[in-house]
Amino acid sequence: MRRIFGWGRRLGAVLSDNRGGPWGSGGDDGGSGGDGGPRNPWGPRRKKPGPRPEGGPNPFDEFLKKSRDRFGTGFPRDGRPYWLYGLIAFVLIWILFTSVHRIGPEQRGVVTFMGKYSGTMQPGIGFSWPYPIGGVSKIDVENIQTITIPGNGENLILTGDQNVINLAYSVRWNIKSPEQYLFQIANPDSTIREVAESSMRAVVARVSLDDALGAGRSEIEQRVEENMQQLLDDYGAGVQIQGVAISSSQPPEAVNQAFLDVSAAQQEAQSYMNAARAYAQQQTARAQGEAASFEKVYAEYRAAPEVTRRRMYYETMERILSRVDTTVVEAPGVTPYLSLPEIQRRQQPAPAQGAQR
Repeated sequence: MRRIFGWGRRLGAVLSDNRGGPWGSGGDDGGSGGDGGPRNPWGPRRKKPGPRPEGGPNPFDEFLKKSRDRFGTGFPRDGRPYWLYGLIAFVLIWILFTSVHRIGPEQRGVVTFMGKYSGTMQPGIGFSWPYPIGGVSKIDVENIQTITIPGNGENLILTGDQNVINLAYSVRWNIKSPEQYLFQIANPDSTIREVAESSMRAVVARVSLDDALGAGRSEIEQRVEENMQQLLDDYGAGVQIQGVAISSSQPPEAVNQAFLDVSAAQQEAQSYMNAARAYAQQQTARAQGEAASFEKVYAEYRAAPEVTRRRMYYETMERILSRVDTTVVEAPGVTPYLSLPEIQRRQQPAPAQGAQR
């Protein structure tokens, strides 16, 4: 600032009567130097050479006087140069625009003084030192940002049972501490991506391929989120992890068909095992029912052996004879005996022949 004012004073001296300058003073013969130097180019031209009236106004003063007469009293009359007023107006505008700050509801203002952190502005109107002494960086703390991994191609990760899986996922995060986000880590986006990849590989390395493909995905997401938050807090990144979502988990492209064949075989084997379990349960229930019935019959047999024996005989013969044609032999001849259900079956007409094609 001192240099600017010094330059202004020198410029004013040049635009004035230039006393003591290389062109000489403007008070003698037509602007020529009193010591015989070259003629002053800023002096007035005269038709006839002759001595200039001593103490007369210089051309710049005449220009200022004509300007004041033409535009009124808006120009200063105290003899100060115009550039000083322009400089003052520029400084005032500069201070106004670099010292007053409006912080939105979703923002926080990080205030710096001489490049160092000095405070955080809350939503509203705030003031700071003008630039470059001070500054304010507005940070959006409510915007949820998303990082997708991988951007393109495959993301191969080794599982705990020595299998390779192609995993795609996304990480949602926002800023919780603006001052740490600005000053603690150099590249926050790159740091969050690297922490996400490291945490995912560490978690998947402890689970099986089946868990990574389906059953354990929700648990993997939760553990990755916890690991990421812990690492970023240790770094002092000022970031809050909102969630981790696995969008795709499948085997590598080179072995995808073989994996599908193995998966189909496993599903078929599982279906056979389920059918066998169902059949075993049915047979077990049937056997248990028959055992319970036998125990009841045995209890009755112990109470009345003869009656129970005859009853069992009749029930057995009734069950057998109801399914076969029975012939009763009576003297003096043989007479076929048909049960009523058999007679009804034989009396039913034969089914009609199907329509000819």
